[in-house]
Amino acid sequence: MELKHFIDTQDFSKEELLDLIKLIRMIKRADKQGATPKLLEGANLAMIFEEPSTRTRISFEVGMEELGGHALYLKPGEIHLGVRESLGDTAQVISRYVDVIMARTLKHETITELARYATVPVINGLTDYNHPTQVVCDVLTMMEHAPAGKKLEDYNVTFVGDATNVLSSLMFICTKLGMHFTHAAPKKYQAPEAWLNIARENCKVSGGTVRVTEDPVEAVKDADFIYTDLWWWVGQEAEIPERRAAFMPKYQVNMDLIKKAPAHVKFMHCLPASRGVEATDEVMDSAHSIIFDQAENRLHTEKGLLVWLVYPRLKKASTEQKIVHAGQIEDFLTSHF
Repeated sequence: MELKHFIDTQDFSKEELLDLIKLIRMIKRADKQGATPKLLEGANLAMIFEEPSTRTRISFEVGMEELGGHALYLKPGEIHLGVRESLGDTAQVISRYVDVIMARTLKHETITELARYATVPVINGLTDYNHPTQVVCDVLTMMEHAPAGKKLEDYNVTFVGDATNVLSSLMFICTKLGMHFTHAAPKKYQAPEAWLNIARENCKVSGGTVRVTEDPVEAVKDADFIYTDLWWWVGQEAEIPERRAAFMPKYQVNMDLIKKAPAHVKFMHCLPASRGVEATDEVMDSAHSIIFDQAENRLHTEKGLLVWLVYPRLKKASTEQKIVHAGQIEDFLTSHF
């Protein structure tokens, strides 16, 4: 069976991503009826975290358990992750113990190195470069809240805010799927040219569009979805005063900005949020907001991803094989102890 990792949505075709989302939706329907199948019974997931997490930790752990498997939480400092043991050695050792690895790492190079040496699937739970599990969840959420009769390829998605790892991932998956994507931010904090080049190449194939502007009002005038994220990330704390001054108040998602968009517009945020900073409470708690549907969909997304990557690789012993091995072991124990 070919080894497949989930490091970047760019590694997959539009058709593969839509198949994954179709699987996630099937698993979500089963979950809503209390009928989640135990597709990963006996499987084990190693969850490696260099930074604490709420949604990623809980969604993967609960998801794996509900699928019949087991999740092992490895918090910061609990294992040798490039310290006293190479990343390659760590990846190969963990691969002998579990069926799948999920890692949230500070540097993207860490996850790519783990995937290079691992002999089981590796899932990117977030790096400084991207957050692919989040944006698969986001597309699922958009599908559930799209204007009636509007096709995926007609969605207008506007991201207002800093060029975060979520921005890169959202830009990539939206343009890969043929959507129309806009980033509104001050010049200094706009998506870098390297990201835009990836998105433009996607558009050549998918028919989508990508643009960047300093005008948030113009950016949201046709938006079906307005998305924002934190204005600073780990390691940027010293820049907070400068970043606040650059974004506030022009790029804050408040009701004044929401009113510049179509009446059906939905508000999205990957969370955690700095309420009253990048978005106001009035927006986050409004009828436009789908942030908690988004958060819930992380659970269904992780389930789908785990099944997609792990189920085809699981060893599935027949009833006869189980009986034979159980008998041999029991006979040995009976005769020797």
